[in-house]
Amino acid sequence: MLDAFLVPEKTVVTAKGDGEALDVSGAANPVFLVTLSINEVVEQESIEIGLFTSADGTTWEAKPVATMAQKFYVGEYPLLVDLTATPNAKFVRVHWDVNRWGRGPTTPRFVCGVRIREVTAEALLEAKAEASARR
Repeated sequence: MLDAFLVPEKTVVTAKGDGEALDVSGAANPVFLVTLSINEVVEQESIEIGLFTSADGTTWEAKPVATMAQKFYVGEYPLLVDLTATPNAKFVRVHWDVNRWGRGPTTPRFVCGVRIREVTAEALLEAKAEASARR
């Protein structure tokens, strides 16, 4: 079962960038939980992440398969990503954009990490059953 960091924990981010490529072709299920963990921020700044796919780990799709809305505060932010409709997605990587505004220094500073975990087929079936039961 795949469980890895696309961006290592407590990475200091001060400019836009990309994480390392991760091979997801061996995953039993093409559904993943991507979690952005923000440990430190300064006021008046934002971070936005997108998940990109590649068939070979070097040439990346122009558009992300999933994006997370801008985040401004310390916390953990999950994003469920289903790659079922993207059969050529053998590799993934995260891209982030950061922004800072207001008074003082204009360089953003986040201390964060991005983790990716494979979601088992059993867990998805349980979640669907629970959702149906609540209706």
